[in-house]
Amino acid sequence: MDEYTKPHLANSVLISIDTQNDFSLPGAPAYISGTEDVVPNMLRLLKLFRERAMPIVHVVRLYQRDGSNADLCRRRLIESGTSIVIPETEGAELVSALKPDHGVRLDAASLLAGNFQQIGRHEFVMYKPRWGAFYQTGLEDFLNGRGSDSLVFCGCNYPNCPRTSIYQASERDFRIVLVKDAISQLYPKAEVEMMGIGVNLTTTETLENSFKQMESVPR
Repeated sequence: MDEYTKPHLANSVLISIDTQNDFSLPGAPAYISGTEDVVPNMLRLLKLFRERAMPIVHVVRLYQRDGSNADLCRRRLIESGTSIVIPETEGAELVSALKPDHGVRLDAASLLAGNFQQIGRHEFVMYKPRWGAFYQTGLEDFLNGRGSDSLVFCGCNYPNCPRTSIYQASERDFRIVLVKDAISQLYPKAEVEMMGIGVNLTTTETLENSFKQMESVPR
């Protein structure tokens, strides 16, 4: 970490990736092992940002029932009738514990049209059509419009969507934090690879302490 990669925490945005019921709950059709274990730490991160009125973006996948918008490697599966994050189903919803209000429901039509759905004071949901959160989405403009240059990542299944999204963020010169105990399926080699592109690896507790220390510094 140096002056180019050190995150500006006061100017950061929390990005949660794909923590939806169909990926996160045991027995779900596309369950990712270990995701339910990181939800408590994700909730701590959400509390950290909510209490400080800092931006949060939940990134989600939505597959049309006919598979027309699915990745090629999953299109046959969806076409065959497997229900994974189908719009307006319970499986597509964010894990309930992570919502700012349990009554919040995803507006699938608006999300699929590329809009950001506001679900809290500074909290939004966006849809991504492929692995990476920046591919054919308005995320970069959204972040730039808020003057944010640092991103804190958490969520579901590091090898696929989080990893791709982090590389895309790196290509756009964002300062990046990966919270190791708030993301599923992270493995040791990945940590080495992330450090190699300037990603700051941390834990939920360390990040909480960093915020407290930052706020205790006299101005």
